[in-house]
Amino acid sequence: MRRKDFIKNTSLAAASFAILPPGSLFARAADPKVKIGLIGTGLRGQSHLELLLGREDVELVAICDVDDRMLKTAKEMITKSGKKMPPIFTGDNYAWKKLVDTKGMDAVIIATPWEWHKPMIIGSVEAGIKYVGTEVMLGITLQDHWDVVKAAEKYNAHVMMMENVCYRRDVMAVLNMVRQGLFGELIHLQGGYQHDLREVKFNDGINPYGHGVEFGEKGFSEAKWRTNHSVHRNGDLYPTHGIGPVAHYININRGNRFLTLNSFSSKARGLHNYIVKQGGENHPNTKVNFKLGDVVTTHINCANGETILLEHDTNLPRPYSLGFRVQGTEGLWMDVNKGIYIQEKSARSHQWDEAKPWLDKYDHPLWARWTKETAGAGHGGMDFFVIHSFVESIKRKTATPMDVYDAAAWSAITPLSEQSIELGNETVEFPDFTGGQWMYRKPVFALNDEY
Repeated sequence: MRRKDFIKNTSLAAASFAILPPGSLFARAADPKVKIGLIGTGLRGQSHLELLLGREDVELVAICDVDDRMLKTAKEMITKSGKKMPPIFTGDNYAWKKLVDTKGMDAVIIATPWEWHKPMIIGSVEAGIKYVGTEVMLGITLQDHWDVVKAAEKYNAHVMMMENVCYRRDVMAVLNMVRQGLFGELIHLQGGYQHDLREVKFNDGINPYGHGVEFGEKGFSEAKWRTNHSVHRNGDLYPTHGIGPVAHYININRGNRFLTLNSFSSKARGLHNYIVKQGGENHPNTKVNFKLGDVVTTHINCANGETILLEHDTNLPRPYSLGFRVQGTEGLWMDVNKGIYIQEKSARSHQWDEAKPWLDKYDHPLWARWTKETAGAGHGGMDFFVIHSFVESIKRKTATPMDVYDAAAWSAITPLSEQSIELGNETVEFPDFTGGQWMYRKPVFALNDEY
């Protein structure tokens, strides 16, 4: 019997409810206001802060940061909103531990450097907080990912990665098309993070983007911490923008899973050349040896037979693109050329249709309903839906539409890709964070127009 038929027909399909937690399977009466704390008020945290302040169903009960400049901006935003100034936790790198002990807090959102996500997530759930929203990534090592999953299970907590690209309008329209069978059975998918980040990884210590070639202690914002990962690590350091939407298309963790992975890395030239051009040949940072290859490619094999190709390309000059390709037995979508081709339905055989008419026709119900509310939200409106789904899940006391198993599977691509490259591009097995339950769980993401 084929795997798909087994999954479809087995009587154990009744076990398809989310693993975490049994008491959250059915929503209860909504609470009037959701009490949320924010850890990290940098530029990404401020995007979340703005959306939280704009919601009447949210009460901001605490904020935390160690950067006075970022805290000053955050306090100005709160004052301007007319909302009550919450308690502020600062002073040292562990001030967040006092925040998570705040009584009566429903949830926290974490928007801090990657290396802090694991301890902050685990510290939050250990403090009794049942909902944690975290920016990407989930952890640094593979063990970090297992530790977060086990902590969420132990404390019956919901951990949602705030992956906004899953809510991009074209991505969601294609999800709608996939579910209606326009592409047939899916065969191959591509995605990635193809974004010139040189002006993010370097600055002058004052401006968040560009104006210099400093990083680390002399850098500001992301250049202060993110660039060091390019110095010491070689792998797909940011897979979630590409893999999140792809995972929804083929029901990863819900009838399907990643089986194996292998990665390749090119030589590293881009960051060094940028320093030379912008800072001169005698700048001290020209001596830094960057471990991260300029282009990292990762191939993933799935239980239901699909293949996935991910690309990480952040150190070279290039226009922004996530490089999506969704290909099935009846046609495909590619975002780079903004084209769709559906066998026997496209205008001309063997020629691309412009994607927009198709995407407009199959606009996802979430976007059709909430378009007005997305106005002004970050990243073209995507950020509205991330916060909206998180808050609505808390209000309904139900599981988040993207859970800790999704977060672990998407984020674990980074340490696995590092391992594969270190082993000479060896194929490595992908862990099953669900403990076999992927065979019985059913899709829950964006099934209607609610959240």
